[in-house]
Amino acid sequence: MPATDIANIRLISQQIVSTNFKSPKDIVKWMGAMQAQDYGMVKWAIGLRFPKATVKMIEAAIDSGEIIRTHLLRPTLHFVPADDIYWMLSLTAPRIKASMKSRNQQLELTEKKFSESNNIIEKALSSRGHLTRKELVSELNRSKIATDDNRASHILLNAELDRIICSGRMMGKQTTYALLSERVTEPKLFNKEEALHKLAKKYFDSHCPATLPDFVWWSGLSVSDAKHALEMIKDHFISEKINLQEYWFPRSFSFPKNYKQSLFLLPAFDEFLISYKDRSAAIMLKHQAKAFSKNGIFWPTIVINGQVRGIWKREIKKDKMIVEANFFESPDEITKAMSEKAAKELGHFLNHEIQMVYR
Repeated sequence: MPATDIANIRLISQQIVSTNFKSPKDIVKWMGAMQAQDYGMVKWAIGLRFPKATVKMIEAAIDSGEIIRTHLLRPTLHFVPADDIYWMLSLTAPRIKASMKSRNQQLELTEKKFSESNNIIEKALSSRGHLTRKELVSELNRSKIATDDNRASHILLNAELDRIICSGRMMGKQTTYALLSERVTEPKLFNKEEALHKLAKKYFDSHCPATLPDFVWWSGLSVSDAKHALEMIKDHFISEKINLQEYWFPRSFSFPKNYKQSLFLLPAFDEFLISYKDRSAAIMLKHQAKAFSKNGIFWPTIVINGQVRGIWKREIKKDKMIVEANFFESPDEITKAMSEKAAKELGHFLNHEIQMVYR
């Protein structure tokens, strides 16, 4: 297989080119987990992966608790399906906690302090329902728990890892926290071997072709655990060496016939780029600094036939959305037409008229 096919196959495996899925939960379950620190952009990341999606569909799935936003890989905010959250946290939380230990000590956040904070948070959510971050911080402060110097972020992160809280319903334009036990009343739990097997299979099914280092990066697992997980699923996969790297594919994968040219407006932090340690298959080295920064900021990208060819941004003015495209090289008329079609799909998703501009 030529290296140029890698990115196009990823568009297919990630359900960007075409899909049979019809709901936000189906998409998130297939993907395993989807990076979600940019709340507005991740809704588009889910929506562009199934036909005729609207932002209201995604928000309904969030409000109902079908999909949940929490810290569970690396650690970064991700969306996961509700019925996978408990076993994933059981697998990944210990390593995340270990990575945070030094900073927690600097902030004087001891296990006793976390226990006290968890009790305060749990009591507040039990009595008052879904609460915003500001409201929870106020509850902590009333109980003389210090939340300055980013302590609040560490306290809330720890409560997520302890399976106390997760994302709740939207409150206007504000996100909230809720008790995980109320959002997911019948948790699925697996032992470590089963969880490693499930996580690896989800990743290589949905992100293929991918390498072991890619899986280590995405999952946040130790190299030894990731290797063990890959060993357990190898019967379901085949591998191929491309540019001295070993890439893994499901045995059932087949490249679709009549594959057409494509252009997509992918959101910031989309799995198409961020879920791989080596991103060179989708973007040339000379352009990488234009699409993502050294400190982990990923901008929305224009992807043509699997290759990042530019970046874009949007600005909403009343009932109209301005989509500004910034191509790395001047686009021809065909590319502009494809861009405007992709922008109209974004407009349908957000229920806005579109005006396309080029920089």
